[in-house]
Amino acid sequence: MIDPSASIRIARPSNDLAAAERFYRDGLGLRVLYRARGGPGEHDLIMLGWSAAGWHLELVGGPHLAARPTPTAEDLLVIYLGEPPDGALLSRLTSAGGRRIPQNAYWDRWGVTVADPDGYRLVLSRRTWSNAA
Repeated sequence: MIDPSASIRIARPSNDLAAAERFYRDGLGLRVLYRARGGPGEHDLIMLGWSAAGWHLELVGGPHLAARPTPTAEDLLVIYLGEPPDGALLSRLTSAGGRRIPQNAYWDRWGVTVADPDGYRLVLSRRTWSNAA
């Protein structure tokens, strides 16, 4: 059985690690937890998150990237804020390379969707996890 408190890593490819880092670090406020330059034949990577969180985002890129980003409308990273996203946060995200986009009737009602520089979607929900179902 898996311990429900197990940590989670969300891994995604990126065409431009510097642009993705700006979006998640300067826009969303994640911290750089780890960074590595790939050796010969290896990809570069950056891990971003909050120290106290049970999850982090790993982005891989560079010239040896095996798979390019192919985000779909359903590739969502949803953060439950418990209140509407603040205007300053949305401004930081767009200033850091994100773009606000419509998602669907459900998420447009309960949050705001911002595409990162690779096109992956970040949803900032005003709901809490307990009332999201």
